[in-house]
Amino acid sequence: MKKSDFYYELPEELIAQTPLEKRDASRLLHLDKETGAMEHRHFYELPQYLRAGDCLVLNDTRVLPARLLGCRKTGGSVELVLLRDLGNGRWECLSRPGRKTKPGTELSFGNGELTATVADVAEGGNRIIQFHYEGIFLEVLERLGKMPLPPYIKEELKDAERYQTVYSRELGSAAAPTAGLHFTPELLKQIEEMGVKVCFVTLHVGLGTFRPVKEEEIENHEMHQEFCVVSQETADIVNNVKKNGGRVIAVGTTSCRTLESFTEEDGTLRAGSRWTDIFIYPGYRFKCIDGLITNFHLPESTLVMLVSALAGRENILHAYDTAVKMRYRFFSFGDAMMIM
Repeated sequence: MKKSDFYYELPEELIAQTPLEKRDASRLLHLDKETGAMEHRHFYELPQYLRAGDCLVLNDTRVLPARLLGCRKTGGSVELVLLRDLGNGRWECLSRPGRKTKPGTELSFGNGELTATVADVAEGGNRIIQFHYEGIFLEVLERLGKMPLPPYIKEELKDAERYQTVYSRELGSAAAPTAGLHFTPELLKQIEEMGVKVCFVTLHVGLGTFRPVKEEEIENHEMHQEFCVVSQETADIVNNVKKNGGRVIAVGTTSCRTLESFTEEDGTLRAGSRWTDIFIYPGYRFKCIDGLITNFHLPESTLVMLVSALAGRENILHAYDTAVKMRYRFFSFGDAMMIM
């Protein structure tokens, strides 16, 4: 299949720049994956599409304040975005301006509270940074770091917690699992009281999630790797739900990719932890999930390809075209879609 098969026109003004005042006040487009039929609701009406015995699987990752603004010892500003913890104070980072951060360059952040040295250049041009600090690195980062918002969001975020889900707990992502941003504690409680199981996986979202597909033949695209975890408790819940005829509904493409990465061909979900580079596009046979709650994704992205694998490319493009005409809000702070 070609990348251009997943293109759609999106007016720039429909890209949401800020979150709504109430998380669950966003709109919800329900798409029947078999027929392509659509219904238009609000996210707080989600429970009407759920039933006792179903299971929601959410990604409990928490976004690192991974954007650091500082300066070089020789003068001039520098910006780092932390991508991957390599251990012993070393991180793989995006660096701007790249040409000014050669190996040996010394950096300073927060008036010297955090210093660093560029140790090496990684494959693809990212920098390996050795940080120097006193105390606990993540606590230093909480004080000095900023949220690494996606490149299509131009406005500053007033409340950093609005780029975290209300159930986030495992620190390690460079971007939020945005489908979960619509949930409130009250809505989750209502869902559980219906008899719907709620359980968690962890996938630490990398900035590779925003990396464009450059290959025209999508089968040639190489996915980025992300670290994910499925607990034994979650595996047991999901397997029991499926055994008893309930539906497994992933909240977000990250939860979907984690579940599909850890599910055997016979449909059994296994507990474990590892890196995944699973690439889901039309033709893929889903082994675990029955439905998906997600946001609206960028044209020609791997995420549009994933939802097309679940509901069919024609159904998805028609739904996106309808969402554009009805002025839905798109991307991270935008509205939601439920595919069932």
